Amino acid sequence: MTTHMRGILTATTAMGLVFSASFASAQEADAEAGEIIVTAQKRTENLQDVPISISVVSGEKLQQSGAVQLVDFGAYTPGLQVDSSGTPGQSTISLRGVAPVGPSQTVGTYLDDAPVGSSSLYARSAVFALDLLPYDIQRLEVLRGPQGTLYGASSIGGLLKYVTITPSLDGFSGKVGGEVFTIDHANDVGYAVQGMVNAAIVPGKLGISASYAYRDTPGYVDNIQTGKKDQNSYWQEGARVSLLWQPDEALSVRLSGMWQTIDADGNANVREDLVTGERLGDGMSNWNYLDEKFRKKVQYYASTIDYDFDFATLTSATTYSRMKTLQIQDASRLYGTLFPLFGLPEPGLAPFTLRLNLKKWTQEVRLTSPSSGNFEWMVGGFYTYENSDNKQLVNSYFMDGTSIPGLDPLAIAELPSKYREYAVFGNVTYRFSDSFDITGGLRWAKNKQKFRQISEGAIIPTANDPGRSSESVLTYSISPQFHVNDDTMIYGRVASGYRPGGPNITFPGVEPTVGSDSLVNYEVGLKSILFDRAVTLDLAAFYMDWKDIQLSVDFDGVSGLANAGSARSQGLEASLQWRPAPGLTLGATGAYTDAKLTSDTPPSVGGFDGDRLPRIPKWSGSLTVDYSFDIDDTASLRIGGGLRHTGRRLSAVASDPNAIWAKRYTAIDLNAALTLDESITIRAYARNVTDKQAAITRDILTDGLGSAYVIGLTPLQPRTVGVALDLSF
Repeated sequence: MTTHMRGILTATTAMGLVFSASFASAQEADAEAGEIIVTAQKRTENLQDVPISISVVSGEKLQQSGAVQLVDFGAYTPGLQVDSSGTPGQSTISLRGVAPVGPSQTVGTYLDDAPVGSSSLYARSAVFALDLLPYDIQRLEVLRGPQGTLYGASSIGGLLKYVTITPSLDGFSGKVGGEVFTIDHANDVGYAVQGMVNAAIVPGKLGISASYAYRDTPGYVDNIQTGKKDQNSYWQEGARVSLLWQPDEALSVRLSGMWQTIDADGNANVREDLVTGERLGDGMSNWNYLDEKFRKKVQYYASTIDYDFDFATLTSATTYSRMKTLQIQDASRLYGTLFPLFGLPEPGLAPFTLRLNLKKWTQEVRLTSPSSGNFEWMVGGFYTYENSDNKQLVNSYFMDGTSIPGLDPLAIAELPSKYREYAVFGNVTYRFSDSFDITGGLRWAKNKQKFRQISEGAIIPTANDPGRSSESVLTYSISPQFHVNDDTMIYGRVASGYRPGGPNITFPGVEPTVGSDSLVNYEVGLKSILFDRAVTLDLAAFYMDWKDIQLSVDFDGVSGLANAGSARSQGLEASLQWRPAPGLTLGATGAYTDAKLTSDTPPSVGGFDGDRLPRIPKWSGSLTVDYSFDIDDTASLRIGGGLRHTGRRLSAVASDPNAIWAKRYTAIDLNAALTLDESITIRAYARNVTDKQAAITRDILTDGLGSAYVIGLTPLQPRTVGVALDLSF
């Protein structure tokens, strides 16, 4: 039994890519007024008053720029790094250099009032982040640094929060739209349709919003092995319904349902020659034997009840979500090359099929004081229950696709797990004067987990072994704030977060559990609106200390999890917006991130003290411009553009002999919109205008014996040009 085959029983270790930095600065929603409302601290506040480094991206801005997935807007958000395996939904998120070098996510994802995705070790949350179409998104809030006090587990790097459109209690509005677009190297044209209504059913009492969106994206990667063209096409479909009932000023009830499907024929992955580094075929080519399908279905149901007692507001947020994921990978060159070792005359085909099924309940109850006076407070409790299944199958086929007797299936593994967490938390702000206040918080959490390792197959032991774990964790935050004046704040922040541990795989010599890892963030920042509110400036400097990192290590030939390293990430973030004239906004954003190991890792990991962490560029940044003006009384025009730069990144820790660089790149995006009679909008956009052939990720791939044979990469999407028509009513 090879180490590679035993590794099937572990969760995949995913490294977050860096592709970051730019125009999604915190000043986007209402730059002219300088008033941006966020819910980062679970209360409605002006962004400039929140002692956290935050970026806000409006749903309208996403549409204007042609951004439709995480990797599209990640490049325009300081410190946000998005790694894609080639389709929406196969994404890894990291912030401030804290990549998920382990089986679970380091950046939490929230949809309105509740987390989505798993906190357990075996649900592969690190590589399958929630990736929503932006049509019904009001805004995205990106919170940098650990958010463990208010948002709980698995947010040590930060938090990505989708905020959806709230139903209206007054009037009726809606819009419908259609879009066509082309991608260089694709033979087909892509298209999208979407619609939304927001209406008061009973004025002042009851309202509803509903939306639907469908997007069909053509493939642009050819297969030189099979001759198939455009093998990475996919479609994405999403719908949402939300009902808001407000019978009086004190009570508010909101019910929501959201559904999404992503269905891909293949992945946007290409190959390079190992020796020359030249891309195979026409530069957008792969050589897989088998189709690499991907399908993800998401269901999400939520109920949020608010009751105002005057002295405080009681909030109950209840959610149920279900995510079903199918991923098929062609592992023929990994496992199929080993078939001659079993007496076969030649290598064969080896599809690897992964099926994930996650069911998640959450319940949060909190009591929040009014946002006034010298003393503000919040207390709450949280509960979540996750039921997760992870089924893995490796088949053995002859090259003609027929099953190999006695060797098929090569391996079957199932890793069902259950995760329960209970938490209590509190947050207070005390204003000592008009210019100085302090915010602090604590959260105590306890999780209990059950796990079972089930396996069988031609070269894997038959097993049905249980495991369990239990741990308690305390996280904290404290933020002193000094208000120089009404428009300038200097703040400090010390905050901690953690990723839960859990039961380990069950093999002799492997520790039965792995503990949580933890991170402490030290930060100082400046938020300022200057020169008669024409300039908005955000600055932050941070130092993050990451301990007991969860890594996949070798236990005498068996791959398991262990707390086996420490690291630190330090850096600077800055965003600037200048409005020199009515309708004109200039933006600049930059990030410097220095993320390194601070201890040696076990030999099987191959990292040494001082090694750069993988997928993290030291430098990234952007420049943007937006200009809007009236043509006449019935028509207006908006034009915009952006330049995004990402520095070079390593595929693995620097001491790994298979580490390889992904080169730095700079891409240019343009967009424009003509609005007629405030109801008809014609949009146009071009992303990656110069058709830059850059790599989002770039890795050396190895066969079943550990020998390098090719370079694999996920390319920056080729030049994409689209035209859209939106009708508002």
